Amino acid sequence: MLETYWNLTAIGYSLEDHNIEEHFQSSRRHGRPERSHTEEKPYEDMKCGEAFAHRSSLRAHERTHTGEKPYGCNQCDKAFAYHSSLRIHERTHTGEKLYKCIQCGKAFSDQNTLQRHKRTHSEEKPCKCNQCGKAFAHHSSLRKHERTHTGEKPYGCNQCDKAFACHSSLRRHERTHTGEKPYECNQCDKAFAYHSSLQKHERTHTGEKPYGCNQCDKAFACHSSLRKHERTHTGEKPYECNQCGKAFACHSTLRKHERIHTGEKPYECNQCGKAFSMQNTLRVHERTHTGEKPFECNQCGKTFKLHSQLRIHKRVHTGEKPHECDQCGKTFACPSSFQKHKRVHSGEKPYGCNQCDKAFAIHSRLRKHERTHTGEKPFKCNQCGKTFSQSNSLQVHKRTHTGEKPYECNQCGKAFPYDSSLRVHERTHTGMKPYECNQCGKAFGYHSHLQRHERTHSGEKPY
Repeated sequence: MLETYWNLTAIGYSLEDHNIEEHFQSSRRHGRPERSHTEEKPYEDMKCGEAFAHRSSLRAHERTHTGEKPYGCNQCDKAFAYHSSLRIHERTHTGEKLYKCIQCGKAFSDQNTLQRHKRTHSEEKPCKCNQCGKAFAHHSSLRKHERTHTGEKPYGCNQCDKAFACHSSLRRHERTHTGEKPYECNQCDKAFAYHSSLQKHERTHTGEKPYGCNQCDKAFACHSSLRKHERTHTGEKPYECNQCGKAFACHSTLRKHERIHTGEKPYECNQCGKAFSMQNTLRVHERTHTGEKPFECNQCGKTFKLHSQLRIHKRVHTGEKPHECDQCGKTFACPSSFQKHKRVHSGEKPYGCNQCDKAFAIHSRLRKHERTHTGEKPFKCNQCGKTFSQSNSLQVHKRTHTGEKPYECNQCGKAFPYDSSLRVHERTHTGMKPYECNQCGKAFGYHSHLQRHERTHSGEKPY
């Protein structure tokens, strides 16, 4: 045991175990030679020439050449070259944690892990990269970092051709093949392939948002979400498209953008075969088949396919209109309405018809116009079969069947099926005469009256 003690301390372990200390003291009392003090190392490895003070240390070292692991765990199938390693491993089954941090009280199953932990208090970083000068608390962290310079990826997947710089990254990757999800939520039984994913998920139950922005009062459940948010303050866009130079704040946004160039549409609907470049666009599309509207207004119960639609709808209740025109001061609840309005000032008409030279400020108006070329009438009355090119024309037509008159005069209570009929009627109250003859200046309340009057000038006889 004493030899093992000297051997382990020689390779960097600091085993402050009272039993070992007592055994060491007992060995000294019984006169066992202490070669480590005399520097005598009579036991030499014939393969590599390394010398040891004790035969047991040589035997332990020889296992690095042979790969022998004589110490097997009786609870799992793991085996170890050293008995001390087996003892440390057994604590993963028993949960025993002998080594306690005197600063924070955190306990560990082995002394090495405690020593590494202590550096988090001292900020000691003894392991320095000789290429860039970056320092690390642990030698294993330095080794991983050095691979960023060398590009070395020693851990290869035996199922695909991917390789990794860290063994832990390989283990995580292997779960994409096996489907293993070892981390289970104890509140809803949902399982995850990665521990970090479980931790993020658990915050959906607790509502915890530990990552706070130091520029505004927003907080986030994930550190990556905080980093993305901070770019809204800094304006940083570190991800650049190598085809068009456009830059993005998020790597995922860059990946989506790149599909514009490649035309890639990896997400396919399994009901109609339609393909999409983004997964969330596919999910939204699938609701056209299922009719699902998962987002419900908690004030009126109205449901929506998209969360963004619900957010905009809520402004009907709150009266919020966050989008203000800097030219006329008009405000809008919906960003798309704001964009359309800005074209009133700019005169921009980005939607051009490819059959004639007409252009439109709004895409829906282009679609309606295109039907004048195609003759398409996609809106059909389910009572009489009559078809219409526009949805609003169908809605107006339906009132001939229902007798509905939703437009009511606020002065006399008379109701009308059409908004235009109400506007014409209101002129009987106001006396407004918007139709003026451009020859004699006489004005009329109705366009038809103006047309009849104009014939007195032209001498035209319509019948």
